[in-house]
Amino acid sequence: MSARKNVQSGFQPDSDVYITYEDQQKINKFARHNAKMEDLKEELKIKQNDLKNLEDACDEITLLDDDAKIPYYIGEVFIYEDLEKTQNYLDEIKDKKKKEIANLEGKCADLKTVISDLKTQLYAKFGSRINLEADED
Repeated sequence: MSARKNVQSGFQPDSDVYITYEDQQKINKFARHNAKMEDLKEELKIKQNDLKNLEDACDEITLLDDDAKIPYYIGEVFIYEDLEKTQNYLDEIKDKKKKEIANLEGKCADLKTVISDLKTQLYAKFGSRINLEADED
């Protein structure tokens, strides 16, 4: 008898909450977009770190002599170039990284808009019965 009381005193679903097919589709869409946003944020962090490393490399090679040969790693080999070519190469790579970062930031902004819209719709319907906030560790 006491086991039955524990079952009854446990979670009791609200009888007035009804999830339609469209609601479930919105929840699924929110989950997909939220996961994609997390992936984009991680990729953005990596690219920003790469850009910082490139900027640090540019700062370091400005301290070298003009006639110094600078080794840099491409693929599986080191290539030795003079200072000017190396700086030009690094500038090209930095510009490419900045464009990639801007592209990712644009995608994140678009996803943020969609996620915010879905949150508004879902919280309007379900209120406190749904939790769409990410768990912070």
